[in-house]
This record gives sequence, structure tokens and C-alpha cells, in this order.
Amino acid sequence: MLFRYSYHGGVWVDLEHPTEDEIRAVTKEFGISERLEAELFSPTPTPLVAGDDSVAFLVLHFPTQGAHDGELRDQEVDLIVGSSFIITVRYEVVESVHGLQKVLETQKLISPKHTMTTDVLLEILFAHLYTAMHDHLNHVASNLIAIEREMYGGQEQDAVRSISNVSRALLHMESVLSNQEDALKRHLAALGRNGFFGPSFSERSLRILAERAQIERLVRTHRAIATELRETNVALLGARQNAIMKMLTIITVIVLPLELIAVTLGIHLPGTPLEEDPNGFFTILGVMALIATLMIAFFIKKRWIS
Repeated sequence: MLFRYSYHGGVWVDLEHPTEDEIRAVTKEFGISERLEAELFSPTPTPLVAGDDSVAFLVLHFPTQGAHDGELRDQEVDLIVGSSFIITVRYEVVESVHGLQKVLETQKLISPKHTMTTDVLLEILFAHLYTAMHDHLNHVASNLIAIEREMYGGQEQDAVRSISNVSRALLHMESVLSNQEDALKRHLAALGRNGFFGPSFSERSLRILAERAQIERLVRTHRAIATELRETNVALLGARQNAIMKMLTIITVIVLPLELIAVTLGIHLPGTPLEEDPNGFFTILGVMALIATLMIAFFIKKRWIS
């Protein structure tokens, strides 16, 4: 699918699931070298920066979560930027880019004389990409509130898996942002160095880098919160297990002497106390109940049980 948006002095061409013929036609139209053209035929697993005096090429990945399986994965966006054009190539649907297309189409209908330059559009494109990433981060971080409710609602076991899932998502986002940093800086520096845009582009570059840095700081903050929740959950699990072991120990301490009395009086040898007494059974039960009551009272007094 090919989307073309013309603006003041330039054009944005977006290719989604492109065929080789579509890529060749676009690269031929804008004079893209064969070396860069070859990079567009298939996805690139890591961030990449390339280019020449006329264009700057950038490959970035943005984290997302599968709508059906919920698995974490990366969506690739390839950008070729010239002084009067932007080419983006995507190998799957990227909602933020698709949303930007709708915004621009609507804006063109409402205000057809609205002027926009390539550097402005580039900043808007990055703003949409990082806004989508920010929304994804908020979705992941919102699970931390539910985890806290699980922890203090007696569902510590369930919280273990929930915390692990959130931590894995945050770690994935932090890794993606870290990989982006150097590539994005080099790409923006190349655009400024080649003089594609005016002096104001330096400020736009700083804003783009600031957006990435802000999300990275938020990811680190949420990771710290997730780590604290994990440690708290471990402490709650330990306290709960200790309480269970304490109760089992107290029950064992109470039952052992009663069991000893029952076994001793059940030997059935000559001279066994109360063996001939018709009320012996009830007498033994009474003694055992008295011993158990005294032991429980002792434990309560020592505050071993409440």
C-alpha cells in the first residue's frame, strides 16, 4: 500500500507491505542509491544509519504487543529523508503512522492552504511514533496498580507472574530505547550537517531527542517501581509462609503430647491406668482436653498465637 501526502515544497511517501516494484519505483523517483534501495527490500533486525550528501537513511524499531497473542515484539520503521521529501517503509501496520496519515488528510480538508515543511513533518512523525510508545508504556504501567491490589488482597502467588510480565515488558522497552539512542542522534546530526533544513532544525532535533529521553526516564522509573513491588511481594510471601509454618508447628506441639498419652494408655498391658475403669475413656479425653487448653492458653499468653 502506498500513501502520498504533498505539502509545501515537498512530499511524504509511505510504503506499507511494499512490493519490490513499488520500492524500485519510489527510489527511482527520488534518486535513491541502489545500496539504500537494497536495505528496503527486507526488514533490518537492528537500528541502522546510512546515507549520502542528498539523503539520510534511518532504521528504528518500536515496541508493541501482539493484539492476539499478547507477545512483545518490535515494529520496524525505515526513514529516508531528503531536503524536500520523506519516505517511510513499514513491513506491517504501525498504528501511529496510520493515525498521522488520517490527521494530515483531515487537516488538508479543513485547511487546504496550511503550509508545512519537511523538517516540521519529520518532527510531527517522530512525535506520533513516541506518543504511541508513551501510550504503550502507560498501558504496561497501569498493570502495576492491579498488581498492588493483588499483593495486598492476599493474591501474592498471582502477583509473582504479573510482576514478571510487567518487568519483561519494561525491560524490552528500555532495550529498544537504548538501541535507538545512538542511531537517532547520528541521523539527526547528519541532517543538520548536510544543511537540508534551516537553523531551526537544531531545536527540532533537540525536541525529538528529548521525547525519546523522557520515555526512557519513565521506563526506568516504572522499572524501579516494579522492582520495589517484587521485593515487597517476596516479603509478603515470606511472612505468609512463616505464619503458616508457625501455625503448623504450634498444632504439632499441641498434638504430640496428646498422641503420646493416647499411645501410652493404649498398650493394654497389666497395670495400665484406667484400663478397668468403665469411665476411663471419658477421663482420658477430659485430661487431654485440659492439657490442650492449658497449652493453648500458654501460647496465647506468650503471644505466639492470636
